[in-house]
Amino acid sequence: MATLAYYAPMKTYLVTGAAGFIGYHVAERLLERGDAVVGLDNMNAYYDVKLKEARLARLLSHPNFRFHKLELADRAAIEHLFRDQDFDVVIHLGAQAGVRYSLQNPQAYVDSNITGFTNILEGCRQRKIQHLVFASTSSVYGANTHLPFSEHEDVSHPISFYAATKKANELMAHTYAHLFQLPCTGLRFFTVYGPWGRPDMALFLFTKAILDGKPIDVFNHGKMKRDFTYIDDIVEGVVRVADRPAKAEAKWDSEKPDPATSNAPYRIYNIGNNDPVDLLTFIEAIEDNLGKKAKRNSLPLQAGDVPATYADVSDLARDVGFKPSTPVATGVKRFVTWYRAYYQV
Repeated sequence: MATLAYYAPMKTYLVTGAAGFIGYHVAERLLERGDAVVGLDNMNAYYDVKLKEARLARLLSHPNFRFHKLELADRAAIEHLFRDQDFDVVIHLGAQAGVRYSLQNPQAYVDSNITGFTNILEGCRQRKIQHLVFASTSSVYGANTHLPFSEHEDVSHPISFYAATKKANELMAHTYAHLFQLPCTGLRFFTVYGPWGRPDMALFLFTKAILDGKPIDVFNHGKMKRDFTYIDDIVEGVVRVADRPAKAEAKWDSEKPDPATSNAPYRIYNIGNNDPVDLLTFIEAIEDNLGKKAKRNSLPLQAGDVPATYADVSDLARDVGFKPSTPVATGVKRFVTWYRAYYQV
């Protein structure tokens, strides 16, 4: 990919969740372009730790990568990390993810997404970090059914606890941007998929089940649309945004407050493919690449789920000159190629 116009060489980045799906890819991209990366991850067993270890091993082979196994909720450890290291930019991708798991274990989301994020904010404030970029999610749109989802619309009606914690992160970041002039940018990711993906996500689950000859669970009887976004597009968006610290919006109107901007150095962006795909079409793409049909178990819509997501990415395209565009057929093919090689099937 082309070098970005606003790239300053050899910055040091803290990437939290570095052994996770998105964190691994972001760290790898930064290392490839010549930056130094300090990775943080707790390596928890939410999904297969061996996959996290394999991602981490690839990063550790790079001389400009250092790793710390830490809990975000461990205040003393995070304070020590920020005191001991000099970071220019923090890309905070570490979190307890998953809509469905938040119904079973909400405390995990409080510990990681609320307490942990507070610790990151405090570290950034104390060390006067140039820019904090943090992961939010399309799930914050919740009960909103107006498509495409726009950052400029209200998101006060989350329908999962996971989404509520991510909305809380956006509010917390805005407070620090306002009080301490800490540049903060939140990124709402839309259904990320691709090589080295998460085993709890649909593409991974479907691929494994189809190859094993087991049925796949098709929720809402297949009447779902998702703005599936390929990992390389997510990474490009994250890195471009990270290179452009948030600034106060001079025309921000407190009489008509815009949720996506502020009179503080704060921004919110969607990163999605801007092209929602039917779930059944997505399944067909997997079947085509595997050369095998799925056995389908038709189920109702799950609690906390929404029937459709669709990202308005006009702000992202305007401000950083990029919008995701990888077709699902291309992305699924790349994932299946990786999956077969990694699991030797």
